[in-house]
Amino acid sequence: MDEVRVDEPAPGVVRLRIDRPEKRNALSIAVRRRIVDELARIDADPALHAAILAGGEKIFAAGADIAELKGLTPVGMAARGTDAMWDAIAGFSKPLIAAVRGVAFGGGFELAMCCDMIVAGEGARFGLPEVKLGLIPGGGGTQRLIRLCGKHLAMDVLLTGRTLTGPEAEARNVVSRCVPDAEVDDTAVAMAAAAAAMAPLAVRQAKEAALRGADGPLPTGLALERKAIQVLCGSADFAEGVAAFLEKRPARFGGR
Repeated sequence: MDEVRVDEPAPGVVRLRIDRPEKRNALSIAVRRRIVDELARIDADPALHAAILAGGEKIFAAGADIAELKGLTPVGMAARGTDAMWDAIAGFSKPLIAAVRGVAFGGGFELAMCCDMIVAGEGARFGLPEVKLGLIPGGGGTQRLIRLCGKHLAMDVLLTGRTLTGPEAEARNVVSRCVPDAEVDDTAVAMAAAAAAMAPLAVRQAKEAALRGADGPLPTGLALERKAIQVLCGSADFAEGVAAFLEKRPARFGGR
């Protein structure tokens, strides 16, 4: 069985759906590698403009495949190469949206936090329960969560194993939108399609400037923004966008 199913629910949008129900969609090394490979393919294809990461109706992803961790040594952990996989997912240059229904625990929550936007169902639950196993999150959870919601809630989640509901995650800026569970997939597709319809160069530059500037001093972020807009002023998409606005017609962006 294909553990990561791929489809294109809208023009220019690719959806990767984790499908390991018998393992609660655990993120095995093979599943992570497949996600990385598919995102690299999407990144390299100029006809594809956005991606969605999704799971099942009741489980987005329940974390790492614990069976793969049994007996693991420090050297074995380093040899797994998961750090490079996480970096590759977070480094995807096009809009990446997580569509979360049900459980997103451990690596599943970290996978969602690697995305640019998260659509959560009202029944979704987010958690980082690694302390219950004598571990800590290893896919960026200790760093990304505290940047999303601040110290005190992040520590509550990290140190006690507390879970967040979809509505609470929205209220605390952990997710972009919280919708009824039945609307999660359609909402994610609509968001991805909206991003895919924008000027591709501008979308990529906006993502890069925002993410690279977020953890630096404000002057550094502003410098990145200014350089990006200067570059975009020379693009064919900018000329097309201005012409379409003045002519009161939809723009036809070509990514050039």
